[in-house]
Amino acid sequence: MAKMSVPRLSILPDEILERKLNVLVTGATGFVGSHVVDVLLERGHTVSFIARSTSNMRWLEGKPVQRVDGSLFDLHSLQSAVEGVDVIIHVAGLTAAKNEAEFLRGNRDATQNLMDAVRTYRPGLRRFVHISSLAVSGPSPDLEHPITEEAPYRPLTAYGRTKQLAENIVKEATEIPWTIIRPPAVYGPRDSAIFTFFQTVDKGLATFIGFDEKKLSLVHVRDLARGIVDAAFAAQAEGQTYFISSDEFYTWREIAELTGTFLGKRRLLRVRLPHALVLGIAGISGFVGRVIGKPSVLDYEKGIDIIQKYWTCSTAKAHRELGYRQEMSLKEGLRDTIEWYRKHKWL
Repeated sequence: MAKMSVPRLSILPDEILERKLNVLVTGATGFVGSHVVDVLLERGHTVSFIARSTSNMRWLEGKPVQRVDGSLFDLHSLQSAVEGVDVIIHVAGLTAAKNEAEFLRGNRDATQNLMDAVRTYRPGLRRFVHISSLAVSGPSPDLEHPITEEAPYRPLTAYGRTKQLAENIVKEATEIPWTIIRPPAVYGPRDSAIFTFFQTVDKGLATFIGFDEKKLSLVHVRDLARGIVDAAFAAQAEGQTYFISSDEFYTWREIAELTGTFLGKRRLLRVRLPHALVLGIAGISGFVGRVIGKPSVLDYEKGIDIIQKYWTCSTAKAHRELGYRQEMSLKEGLRDTIEWYRKHKWL
């Protein structure tokens, strides 16, 4: 394992913490968004979210949250969602799409509509928190130089490029107090994206990409949700960008072995896949997805992503300015995730 001067909010952090604020969360029905909702509710805030009545709201059932009927692609429908809120946490976005045009609509255009709605219907918003991604920065050059917030944009994929465009929209809104959060890979209860990794290990198989030892930053969803909410109410976070991540870097071997231990797999069949094979499989998967009209989790661009040696980022700025610390160790996080999968009969 390895280890500008901006305007401030007129309200002090301790004053904020004493009050219940109205918070709108986009993407609240999803994996990360639902955990952000949980943290907000634990801290006594009033939470609303945007969704159609036909949306799957299983992670919000029985919780004291208010649904606002609307769409991020319909500016007028956002009026009732943004009026009267103090803070907006924009989690919604696309991580998989059939093509770049879909990514543009889901990441850039949705963010633009939401920012326009704030300008039109909610002047005086206290904070707009935008959830971006390490993908906008690209991989780190080596283990000794994890990506920092000051690094230039170097996205490798359409996902990364469109999340960068969304960041640009937020940063250009000088009249709206904003904060940007960039997580790395996220895991934890309710996740279905990295879940396939757990399924594979549960079958006694551990597959590794390439023949080099890759290292990555990884964050448990509870640590991420807590970091997002902390930043949303921190005066010093206005106009700032943060990586909320693990403080340590991990290898896939470490992750697989711990996962195997918790799943009761004493011996794992370890298979290394050459980069060329991974890219070939990814290309075919992406092609099939386009043919059937369903976005593929693994396409050629995602293949380019996963063959990189280092996807690491520094949490030093979040430590310094937010007091953020990783609370969930890899061991605790994997155990927590597996217990949840088993409880809900996913494994």
